[in-house]
Amino acid sequence: QVKKQCDQKLLIRMKTKCVPCSLNLDTQCPAGYTKITNGTGTPDCRYYLETKTHTLSFSGCRHRCVKEFEQPECCQGHWGPDCMGE
Repeated sequence: QVKKQCDQKLLIRMKTKCVPCSLNLDTQCPAGYTKITNGTGTPDCRYYLETKTHTLSFSGCRHRCVKEFEQPECCQGHWGPDCMGE
């Protein structure tokens, strides 16, 4: 039995929206993503508050999230939608 399907594992990374660090404890990653930062997340971003006259910028926090994704792929030497071609 020759293995015809060799799925690739892909890691999709994303970051949550930048918010005040104190509010970031409860931030959840989108469905299907796993949070890889903890606590208040990473303080590496800025968020903005608009007043009537100014836009104020503050340093904030965000979380990093990852999602594992299987990309169906045929093994070398096989092809086609069902990897049956040789």
